[in-house]
Amino acid sequence: MASPRLPILIALAFSSLPFVLSHSNRVMWFQDFFPPNVCPINAKANTFYGIMFDAGSTGTRIHIYTFVQKSPENLPEVEGEIFESVKPGLSAYADQPEKGAESVKTLLDMAIDAVPPHLWKKTPVVLKATAGLRLLSEEKAQALLSEVKEVFEESPFLVPEDSVSIMDGSHEGILAWITVNFLTGQLSDRNQQTVGILDLGGASTQITFLPRFEETLKETPGDFLTSFEMFNSTYKLYTHSYLGFGLKAARLATLGALNMEVVDGQMFRSSCLPKHLEAEWHFGGVKYQYGGNKEGETGFKPCYLEVLKVVKGKLHQPDEIRGSSFYAFSYYYDRAADTNLIDYERGGVLKVRDFERKAKEVCNNMERYNSASPFLCMDLTYITALLKDGFGFRDNTVLKLTKKVNNIETSWTLGATFYLLQSLGMTY
Repeated sequence: MASPRLPILIALAFSSLPFVLSHSNRVMWFQDFFPPNVCPINAKANTFYGIMFDAGSTGTRIHIYTFVQKSPENLPEVEGEIFESVKPGLSAYADQPEKGAESVKTLLDMAIDAVPPHLWKKTPVVLKATAGLRLLSEEKAQALLSEVKEVFEESPFLVPEDSVSIMDGSHEGILAWITVNFLTGQLSDRNQQTVGILDLGGASTQITFLPRFEETLKETPGDFLTSFEMFNSTYKLYTHSYLGFGLKAARLATLGALNMEVVDGQMFRSSCLPKHLEAEWHFGGVKYQYGGNKEGETGFKPCYLEVLKVVKGKLHQPDEIRGSSFYAFSYYYDRAADTNLIDYERGGVLKVRDFERKAKEVCNNMERYNSASPFLCMDLTYITALLKDGFGFRDNTVLKLTKKVNNIETSWTLGATFYLLQSLGMTY
């Protein structure tokens, strides 16, 4: 694999993590993910709840899950989910941590209404921050988390000692994989015919799948493999999170602005943008001025060459994935829905080549699509390059794009909640 592309970002990411994992032996890693010294949920209760916050780079989301344990021998069932979000993300409040905590409190008030009062003290609440906070300095990130912790401690819910923290990107992929495979019924299948997942956030992207061939395990870097036990089975996953390769971080990289000290009035230009466009964009608490190439070439071909520099040779390419099908969500879903490749509510199935076809259509008619989003050409082109030249997927690779399975969000938060409840004394 190529040498790391973003050493400063990665250093920030690891410096802000509350724990470190050994990738060579990560069996039962969730025991460190959530602390054991918290009050156990009453296992005799038939119905119980879990509250999980996803503090992402573009927004903060709350997931309030209702579970039913019909018998100790069976897996718990997800009876329902309440989901809501606020924008911007916590990282936008890097210099105003109190305001960031207020946005969390607004969402937490929903949980007070949703969970029966007699179960408040038995319902855990946890916030896991993802790539947005990984990009902040450790001091600013911890200031935000401290304010959120105070909000939790003032609530009526069960607050674990490590209730707010920054999550390792590899955990994000693993937990999303658990969510999708649980909801699709794959984890109860003894032959382990599971599905892979692709997640594209604002600051990072994840790929996770269960290798079928021994050759894949032998050719994969050791820190890309994770073993864990869940639901009475052992899984050895290929999983990796690429910080700086999320959709919005990729915009900055394409513009040449990623990891740069921005000078006031500095303009970043790209052939992926409408020729006469000049505008401002805020991301991660920083204001960027950007525009199209007034004198230069625009369209799909020059745009693809720009984006290719961001991904070419920077990601590991496991051979096994080329003929596999994957579930894809987050910005994969959003950009496909924005351009009518899939239905916004129901999702859909498409192939990698469909993203490229739509990218060509948008990039070669940018003025027509400018009102929808000036970044639409760049985003679609980046997704195409990420899938083909980054991960190495074939044009005919099938992608299943969905936001929900059985009315439950396909987010890492459900997998995280399972582990949280297990650490609180639940057995499956």
